[in-house]
Amino acid sequence: MSRYSSTIESSGNEEGRAFLVGLGELLHAHGTPAMRLEEALNQCAEKLGIRGQFLSTPTSLLFGFGDGPAQRTHLARVEPGAVDIGRLADLDEVIEGILDGSLNSQEGLDRVAQISKAPRRYPRWTTVPAFGLAAGTASCFFGGGLEDLMLSTLAGFGIGFLALLVGGRQRAVLVFEGVAAFLITSVATLAAAYIPNVSSGVIILSGLIVLIPGLTLTVAMNELATRHLVAGTARLAWAATIFLSIGLGVGTGRALQPLFPALEPLKSEPLPDWVLGLALALAPIAFAVLFRSRRRDMLWVLIAGWLGFLGARLGSSVLGPELGVFIGSLAVGLASSLYARIKNRPAVVIQVPGIMLLVPGSIGFKSMSALLHNDVLTGVESAFDMAQVAGALVGGLLFANALLRPRRSL
Repeated sequence: MSRYSSTIESSGNEEGRAFLVGLGELLHAHGTPAMRLEEALNQCAEKLGIRGQFLSTPTSLLFGFGDGPAQRTHLARVEPGAVDIGRLADLDEVIEGILDGSLNSQEGLDRVAQISKAPRRYPRWTTVPAFGLAAGTASCFFGGGLEDLMLSTLAGFGIGFLALLVGGRQRAVLVFEGVAAFLITSVATLAAAYIPNVSSGVIILSGLIVLIPGLTLTVAMNELATRHLVAGTARLAWAATIFLSIGLGVGTGRALQPLFPALEPLKSEPLPDWVLGLALALAPIAFAVLFRSRRRDMLWVLIAGWLGFLGARLGSSVLGPELGVFIGSLAVGLASSLYARIKNRPAVVIQVPGIMLLVPGSIGFKSMSALLHNDVLTGVESAFDMAQVAGALVGGLLFANALLRPRRSL
């Protein structure tokens, strides 16, 4: 029997409590922010007639059932999970079933157990091309040339293959970002030493784009903005730790630079406009695969990605490059809310892939890199820019939610 089928020893609605515990653990395992997780549990508890209080942090879940001295608590030690949009959409259907009365607590518990055992939406090997595609398209956005595009794509394939090898090995996962940063930086340094018109910075940043915790930072800012202070602070520290690990890996890799001949840097030939357009079309697909979106939602994911990117470009011309992200995130937020109302599905399905082109991870990487090179002024300025971008992104999403609130739970 699945661990999601265990009951909580307490008088009253035991099945309902077991359902809430299982639902909360599975929502957390697939990357649900604290505010959405707690809201979903509160809605289900109220519908099931259960007095409950819930607290979510990146590493623990606390369930309190009942009031006063008679309250029973359940503490679950959990690990931060990767975002799995497909399973979150499946769980949202269970939540809606509970709220509209079409599912009872036992049926909901059975559905949660089925979702927890369901196979991956995409085969594991798709991680490799998705990493490569994300890295290659990122090099186009960072202004790289043809050589940078090819080498960034190869670097992405390599990191994807490394991620495939690491799998769920706990000890390897803890050092994965640092090792990946070291390998990419070493290869980029070697390539820049023998290929005149290659930018090692573009290759490093593009190859690491999926690993840079821009989304984690954005979720942390969102949790802080919605007064979920414990979860937001813990997630912010987690993002800082990943930035530090990546920065140390890059710094170690760049220490090899004196071993190779120094070439005079040449300016890369700009890529044609149609290549940038193709990159804009392919990037959301790469992130949709990495986040395991449903295939039927791919077109909506593309639309959200385009709206976010074009909105940010338009906003940058009016508000500046940092605050221009507000317009892009506002466009993505409104599109995801509209999608949720029209399709009766959770807004997160297209919101998360849609904002991936906007998250401030690259600025955070530049800040950490500058600090490691003792360029404190540039590092602090970049960190402030990163905070501005993250704040503008979160502000756009919150404003969009206030203008057009989605009907779904997640």
